[in-house]
Amino acid sequence: MRQSLIIDADDTLWENNIYFERAFDEFVAYLDHSKLKAEEIRTIFDEMEAVNNKTRGYGSLNFGRNLQQCYEHLCEREFSDIDLEKVMDFARAIIDQPVELIDGVKDTLDYLVTRHDLTLFTKGHPEEQKLKIDRSGLGVYFGHTAIVKEKDSASYRRLVAERQLDPGVTWMIGNSPRSDINAALEAGLNAVFVPHARTWILEKQALLEGPGKLLKLESFRDLTRHF
Repeated sequence: MRQSLIIDADDTLWENNIYFERAFDEFVAYLDHSKLKAEEIRTIFDEMEAVNNKTRGYGSLNFGRNLQQCYEHLCEREFSDIDLEKVMDFARAIIDQPVELIDGVKDTLDYLVTRHDLTLFTKGHPEEQKLKIDRSGLGVYFGHTAIVKEKDSASYRRLVAERQLDPGVTWMIGNSPRSDINAALEAGLNAVFVPHARTWILEKQALLEGPGKLLKLESFRDLTRHF
């Protein structure tokens, strides 16, 4: 039976969070705090991001602004605009990273596209996400692509209404419990959880139960055994 598969992009189709983690490690080294350990700095930074993401949104440049705010908050010496630009450079470098497809993604999409209707559904800065889609070469597999500010239950309901999807045969596939799985289930869709070892901490949640079905796989390639 032909079904509608909505597929996440970052850390589902290609690597993403590893580049943000590398930028953060560079930031910690540059900050060179005399007392705080890296994990303590990370906790402070995560708290700032959780607040700022609601107004600033996502993407590497907003990540850089959060790094600058954290630097201003924690720096133990006098700093200048040069320091803040250096901190922003750690974030700017993220967008220049090559798009590294996750193992098995292309072969799996080759298989799925002939059997089901595929939609790419991602959040973040529109131009940055479009650039990654173009660089990945995967855009051709998707009949529809949507880039949204936030992936919550309301955004899934809008997508279903706009595309006239049948929730009973619609599946959201992704690595993020918060915005891929739980939000989709809350909206009445089915979901496929494909975990990633480096999923962003702010996307981690306990998987919830919803009216739809929940399928847990070990890899993206495993989709071929179920669809």
